[in-house]
Amino acid sequence: AKDKPGLIEAASGGSIFLDEIGDLPLDLQASLLRFLQERTIYRVGGTRTVAVDARVIAATHVDLPKAVAEGRFREDLYYRLSVFPIRVPPLRERKEDLPILTDIIFNKYADEKSPQLKGISKQALRAMAQHDWPGNIRELINRLRRAMVLAESRLIMPEDLELAPQDDAIILRDGLDNSRGSAERTAIWNSLAKCGNNISQAARDLGVSRMTLYRLMAKHSIAP
Repeated sequence: AKDKPGLIEAASGGSIFLDEIGDLPLDLQASLLRFLQERTIYRVGGTRTVAVDARVIAATHVDLPKAVAEGRFREDLYYRLSVFPIRVPPLRERKEDLPILTDIIFNKYADEKSPQLKGISKQALRAMAQHDWPGNIRELINRLRRAMVLAESRLIMPEDLELAPQDDAIILRDGLDNSRGSAERTAIWNSLAKCGNNISQAARDLGVSRMTLYRLMAKHSIAP
């Protein structure tokens, strides 16, 4: 009944952002490639081309070179899009951003929080810094939003985020290190006693070199 510009045409003179471009079906990849090459489109049901001058910004979580190699993404489209690539590191590689991102998320969803909640504890921030964030920024948002609803104190604590407190992680790690050290020391003592302090024989029994055994003996203050 009437002409109506689509999203790409409406972006003419400006920019259009195409998110998750790596999930685009192959048939639509061909259409997008045609637009990028010719800077023209056909309206649905149209018979004439419409010129469009728009900057195209695309984003994806997909490893596009790998997708190209597997035939899931067109190589010619990849090179058309990859004129000026910008890699955004995953959250685990930029944990110094966590306090800023946390404040932004907290303020954005402040209307969802319990009335007594005022902020995020230092313990929670330390626990967040210890986490690897496999779900990236979406995991951070989900954990914070859930904690903002469920937290019962004035500050969000590690347990509200379902993260182990950093102090507990340190205690656990130190405990394991001490246990390993004790077992290592006992094994060296037993092996030396068994073979009459013969370093070569003890090293063979323990499956290490003589130099390694000497180093371990020095580490545990065991005299030869």
